[in-house]
Formats: sequence, C-alpha cells, structure tokens
Amino acid sequence: MMLLIEFCLTLCAVLAGFIFPAAGSRWFETIEGRFAALAQHRFVSVVIVGLLALTLRAALLPVLPVPEPVVHDEFGYLLAADTFAHGRLTNPTHPMWQHFETFSVIHKPTYQCFAQPAQGLILAFGKVLFGHPFWGVWLNAGAMCAAICWMLQGWLSPGWALLGGFLAVLRFGTFAYWANSYWGGAAGAIGGALVLGALPRIKRSQRVRDALLMGMGLAILANSRPYEGFVFSLPVAVALFAWLLGKESPALQVTLRRVVAPLCLFLALAAIAMGYYFWRVTGSPFRMPYQVERETYAAAPLLLWQGPKQQPSYRHEVLYRIYVNGELTRFRVARTLGGFAFLTVQKIYEMWSFYLGPALTVPALIAILTLPYGFSWRDFQKRTRFLLLAFFVSLAGLAAELYYEPHYLSPCAALIVALLLVAIHHLHGWQWRGKPTGLFVTRAVPVICVVMFVLRAAAAPLHLQLSEFYSPAWHQSGSQSFGRTAINRDLDRLPGRQLVVVHYRPEHDLFQEWVYNDADIDNSKVVWAHDMSPAENEELIKYFRDRRVWLLEADEHPPKLTQYQLPGNVNSGEMDKSEH
Repeated sequence: MMLLIEFCLTLCAVLAGFIFPAAGSRWFETIEGRFAALAQHRFVSVVIVGLLALTLRAALLPVLPVPEPVVHDEFGYLLAADTFAHGRLTNPTHPMWQHFETFSVIHKPTYQCFAQPAQGLILAFGKVLFGHPFWGVWLNAGAMCAAICWMLQGWLSPGWALLGGFLAVLRFGTFAYWANSYWGGAAGAIGGALVLGALPRIKRSQRVRDALLMGMGLAILANSRPYEGFVFSLPVAVALFAWLLGKESPALQVTLRRVVAPLCLFLALAAIAMGYYFWRVTGSPFRMPYQVERETYAAAPLLLWQGPKQQPSYRHEVLYRIYVNGELTRFRVARTLGGFAFLTVQKIYEMWSFYLGPALTVPALIAILTLPYGFSWRDFQKRTRFLLLAFFVSLAGLAAELYYEPHYLSPCAALIVALLLVAIHHLHGWQWRGKPTGLFVTRAVPVICVVMFVLRAAAAPLHLQLSEFYSPAWHQSGSQSFGRTAINRDLDRLPGRQLVVVHYRPEHDLFQEWVYNDADIDNSKVVWAHDMSPAENEELIKYFRDRRVWLLEADEHPPKLTQYQLPGNVNSGEMDKSEH
C-alpha cells in the first residue's frame, strides 16, 4: 500500500509538471529563498540536519518504540556492547560453551561477537550514557545524516547539500532499520561520507583536519564494513594518489606534511588498535573474529569467487541447517549462470527499494531521458564521472557477495544521494515546450518525501497496510518479536536465577534464535542453552545447580515454558502460572 501511494504521488507530480508547471511557484520561491539563506551557513546546516534526525526519531517513539533484537547479528552486537560497557574487550570461554553455541558469536579462543567492533562500541556508548543500547543507535543515526550533509557540501552547492541532508533524514534516519534496530548501517554510512567528503576538501585546502577526517572515515569502515569499505575506498585512493602526483598538487613537502603524514599516522594508530583488539579476542593481531567464526562453522565462503570449504561438524541441528542447508546451497546455486542472474536482480531490487523508491527514481529517470542527443561520457562533469565510477566499483564488489542487505552498501549512502542530486539538478532546468516542467518535478520530490513521512507516522490510525518487502525505508513496522524478549523479561522478574533449555522442532524457523546470553554468563539472571542429550543436559544443570530450570518449546504457538523434568530431581520447584 505504501509503495503504491508513493508511486501514485510521484506519477501525479510528473503529470502536474506537464499540465500545471507553474502551480505554487510563489510559495516555492519563498521557501527556497529562506532555504538558500540557511544553506549558506554550512556548519549550522550540518548541525540542523543532525538535530532534525534526532528530534524526529525521538518524536516517533510512540509510533516506533524502542526495538527488540530479532536478527542474529543484533544479538551478536548486543553481546559486544555488553562486553565493552563492562570495560572488557572480550570474555573468557565458558566451561559449558557447547550448550551456548549460536549464530554471530564465537566461543573459542574467547567469547565475543564475530563482527568488527564499531557497532558494538556504538551500542555500548548508548548503554553507558543513557542506560540502553538503543540510544547509541539514535545518536548514530543523527550523526549519519549530519555526515552526509557535510559530505555533500564538499561536492555540491550549499543549497543542494542541505536538501540532500534533509532527504537523508527522511529516507535513512527515521523509519529505516538503520535507526530502528541494532543491526547497523549508519556507521558504514558515516565512514563513507567522511572519506568521500574529505577528498575534495583535501584537494582544495590541504588542511590537516580533512586528512584526519578521511583517516577517521577509513577506520570506521574498517571496523564496520571492512570488505565493502575497502572496495569503496579504492577509487578514492586512486584519485588521491593521482592528485598527489599530478600537476595540480602543491609542493610535495606541503602535501607530505599536511595530508600524507597525518593520514598515515591516524591509519597506523587505528591499525595498532585493531590489531590489539584482534589479539585479545582471537590470540593473533592478524586474525579477525569474523575469520574464526567462518573457520569454525561455515561450509561455504561468502564471496562467489572463492572455493567451497570443508564442512565442519555441528553439535546443533540449527547450525547445520543455516550453514549447510542455507549458505552452502545458496552458494552452489549462485555459482550457476541462472542463479547468479537471479541473485543480482534480487540485490538490485532491494537496493532500489531502500535507497530510492519511486519518489527518488522517477525524477532521476526523467533527467537521464532528457539528456541531449549525442550526450557522451565525456560530457559529464569531472566530479560526476568520478562519483559514477566509484559507485560502479562498489556495485562490482557487491556482485561478488553471496548475500545482500542494504547496510552492506552503506558506505555508498552519501554517494547515492550525491548522484541523485546531480540528476535532479539537471532536471531542475529542463523545460517542456518552454514550460518549467523539470522545475516543478524537482520541487515535488521533497514534498512527496514529507507526505510519505507523515503517512507512515499515521499509518496505524489510517489503517494503511505496511509491507517491508517492498520498501524498507518507509515500511519499518516497529518492534518485531518472536517472543524471546517478553519471556526473558518475565523470567528476569522471578526471584532467584533462571536457566532455560531451548528445544526446537525440525521445522523451526532458523531466524528465530533464542540461545543468546550476556557477556558474563555465570552472573546473568537468565541463561539460555540448547537442548542436547539427557546426559549433557544433566551436566549443564549440575553446573548451574543454584538455578531454577525451565524447558522452552520454542515452536509452540505461543512458545511454551514449563519446568524442566530430570530424573533424580536435580531441579527443584514447580512452574507457577501466576509467575509467568
């Protein structure tokens, strides 16, 4: 429904541009004048964009409350956040770790999230300062929108940069899952914006500050989206080196002192910090936790050009089903011509639905269709050619990946907005039979986005159907849940400490994983464990002898929690229905 509404609004705007191109001109001119005046204050514009994202997301809490973790990676990031919030880089392997094996987590040589640490640090920041990891997500979304506006100021005029910042707020910073989950996305977008925004500033001014900001962006990418960040950074590195060695560059001693030295120093410090973190988690400064996870559990690589792996052994059926039935099967299909084509189309669709949608696609298509006859690659401005090349390089890197989610392309978020604004800027001056049709359409774009924002906020009282499959930027439907958070909350209220043994049926939904624990498992109020053999379960229960033990039938509707029965009365106490 929401996608249809957005498409209809866009189509009406295009038709109105041909029929009534001068409609609302006086009103638009007044707003644009004030908008342009504000945009001249660059720092203020960046701050306003960031604060707007924070204000709107906070105001949406009655409609879009603090989310529950649902996706595997979210629980992994929350484990990292809990670890960092307690002043540790990792946790020792638990004696009963075989019972706690799960996705997105490694247990040996230490117990920690498998991913790079940036998202965990963001969540830990919110947890320490405000008592909940969500506020780290909230602050990060505001910083992302501000960073995108700052990046655009380096490539476009102030007015277009401010418009792009507002579009980022509406598209990425409010209803999108980047601002409504613990899954990440905003960190990669911040890193990409800093790297890309620093490049033209370094060329113009050679300020140490801009070199440090580029180094910060590269460090963020390395610690959030390392593969995609590396691919994204390649065109930037080539452009920077070409400028350093070119005729337009200032004296070598100037660039060495103001650009090369600070950038290399920052990256060296970041590399040392990363190596130290890897050493604490994996035992080697050159081995990432992600590599440990893939070596321990994976049956297939995540890059299509790599060869298949030797299948490891699994203690739990759910792990086998994800890594073998899921990943390995998908990998084999993706290596066929038809499978690769299907996977590519799927990626393109999901990328379009998140980053563009009808409101931002149709004006860009019209801009392309209205290019003059004979227009060639060389007719593009130099900056546009570079942005397009950088985008195509990132797409090529994305094509080699087995999976795709919108945050995989997050380093390109600011780049995509910049290309969109270049297309809209071209459309801005296009006329149809002497009428300002293009001007009207470009004016309608932000209006449609605002209308969609209002409709999404009022979706519940208006009974509008939401569908995340079609447009995840607008259709984040709030706190999803499969019941784990509610049961964990109920158990946390009971007196004493609890142990939950989770039993799955063969048809269990693999993306509803219950077995996740805090950083300090032994001192957690509630511990979650897989149901294993009776002897192994008995060993676990004896270890946690001071806890009340429950059996969770995860695939009942609703999930059923009962007292765990073990021969010999190892567990004492009965389930009181009034307690749950």
